[in-house]
Amino acid sequence: MSERVLVLGGASSGKSRFALDRARALGGERVTFIATARSGDPGMEERIAAHRAERPAAWPTLEGDADLAGAIAAARAGDVLLVDSLTLWVAAALEGGAAVDDLWVPVRLALLAWTSAVVLVSDEVGHGVVPATASGRRFREALGRVNQRAAELADEAWLVVAGLAVPLRARS
Repeated sequence: MSERVLVLGGASSGKSRFALDRARALGGERVTFIATARSGDPGMEERIAAHRAERPAAWPTLEGDADLAGAIAAARAGDVLLVDSLTLWVAAALEGGAAVDDLWVPVRLALLAWTSAVVLVSDEVGHGVVPATASGRRFREALGRVNQRAAELADEAWLVVAGLAVPLRARS
């Protein structure tokens, strides 16, 4: 059975860096990065460039914002997958008018079928304030459900706060 790792944290908590280190430990140079961020504004462009610079150039990158299950299935066999992030995938799905719960079904099946390790990154939104807008609340609820479902699949789960990784579930 493949190892599935979930890395949660707030914005700029260090979760992506921790996930990168965890993927490298599991796969070395045999890691496929699945990106879910979409460019569109200068701030996002800077974040994408910074994340790209942190990971090894030898790791192939697949775009997973429109079809995360398809990106997982298209990855190089035997590679560890690093999916960063479920947060942006949920945001893109909601922006496109999709039902996130329905979209999770093929993603779950693709993750279960993957025979190598997978590292999933997502923002933990349950510690924040209740969003003032209906769309903000829909996002928080959808991401919370996806995080719960990802945690159900995870052998190992971490919460990253201020760059410190706190184990939530250790591999048994």
